[in-house]
Order: sequence, then structure tokens, then C-alpha cells
Amino acid sequence: MLACDFFTVDTVLLRRLYVLFFIEIDTRRVYMTGIIANPVGEWVVQQARNLSFVLAKRARPIRFLIRDRDTKFTSSFDEVFRAGGIRIIRTSVRAPRANAFAKRFVGTVRRECLDRMLIFHRRQLDVVLNEFIEHYNSHRPHRSLGQTPPLSMTSAVPSNSRPDAKQLRRTDKLGGLIHEYELAA
Repeated sequence: MLACDFFTVDTVLLRRLYVLFFIEIDTRRVYMTGIIANPVGEWVVQQARNLSFVLAKRARPIRFLIRDRDTKFTSSFDEVFRAGGIRIIRTSVRAPRANAFAKRFVGTVRRECLDRMLIFHRRQLDVVLNEFIEHYNSHRPHRSLGQTPPLSMTSAVPSNSRPDAKQLRRTDKLGGLIHEYELAA
């Protein structure tokens, strides 16, 4: 199952940018498909086509897409996914919890990243979000996944083991906003 939504980011220069993203509900993997100042239906359809090429390579196909009733999601957008065998589920009117996984990701990206920095323009936002999403998908632990990241191929370190401090290696992301820790080989 896949969920999609937009969220907005206001820049220091008083421009509003819209970010379109998709999140796999079972793995929590996030795909950021684009950032634009004025989203229109044709642009959203093109982003859907681009994502459909990525989703076609999955071992298990996506069967459902949850989206809200935003006018930017046109019938052409739905048709791109229907052609891939994906059934579209539109959320009810005035039901903010109907797309809870997408809304929860928006809260996470705001709390852990965007609320802690100033964004000046679209290119900067693109770099910041790509780095955050790479961290979110490959390193950030998720409680629903047993404290493993979505793209993890190995299991997490058991909570009862206490590695020596000399074995830990820290990597700073986003200029030190996020710290990633891993065991040294």
C-alpha cells in the first residue's frame, strides 16, 4: 500500500514551495518526487509517471494508493496508477486521520529537519530533503519495523548489548543537525 500527499515549505524569501511525496505503508520507505512553487495537474501526472517506473521494479507490486481529494490529483494521475494495476483510495472529506501515515511523515520531517533550519530557495530545499529522506530510509530506526530502517538489510543491534565507545563511529548529516551512529568494522 502506498500513500501520497503534498506539504508546504515557506522560504525565508516568502515563497511557498510544495513537496510531493509518496510513502510505502508496510516498509515506511519514502519517495520524494518533486518540489514546485505552483503545482498543476500536468506536473503531478508527470511525477506519477516517474514514480511508476520505480515501482515497476519492486518484487511485490503495490496494490493500493491512498490520496486525498486535492484538485491537483486529476483523473490522469489516477489513470497512471490504474494502468499499473493499483487501485486508488480517496480519503473522505474532512477526515484528517484517513491519510495518517503521510501526515505522520510530514510531522517527522518538520520536527526533525525543517523546523531547525532556514530555507532560502528550491535548490536548497531539494538538497536538504534528499539528504533527510536518505537518512530516513537507510538509517533512522522505526518503532513499527523493530527499530530498523526501511532499507535495512541487517537486523538492529540487540538492546541488551553494550558496544564499546571505541567501536562506534558518528557521521554528521545536514551540517550536524542529524547524527548517525554505526559500529566500526
